[in-house]
Amino acid sequence: MGGTAGYVWTAVGDAPVREVFPGIRVRPLWTGDDGAKAQVLEMDPGSCWEGLDVHEPGPEEVFVVAGTFHDGDRDHPAGTFLHAPAGSWHVPQTTEGCTLFVFYPEG
Repeated sequence: MGGTAGYVWTAVGDAPVREVFPGIRVRPLWTGDDGAKAQVLEMDPGSCWEGLDVHEPGPEEVFVVAGTFHDGDRDHPAGTFLHAPAGSWHVPQTTEGCTLFVFYPEG
């Protein structure tokens, strides 16, 4: 037996794009029945999240795919994994631009 029964896949380039702040775009890839979701966040050079990004109702998992992500405290280069627990916050920004894979296991 083989196949991919039950699999869901999306090419990043085919995912719809929504600008959330100037120079910051989100591409939703998947949403689970329980509210979990996966997305790609693209940040242009010099872009900054407007206000605090508070992780509610659950945690946020981030993998820096390309570029350098700055969380308001320190730089995280490509290849970095970040776990932000529920209730934590940061101010996403970048000087050189970056692409992030973001997963919300609890919505």
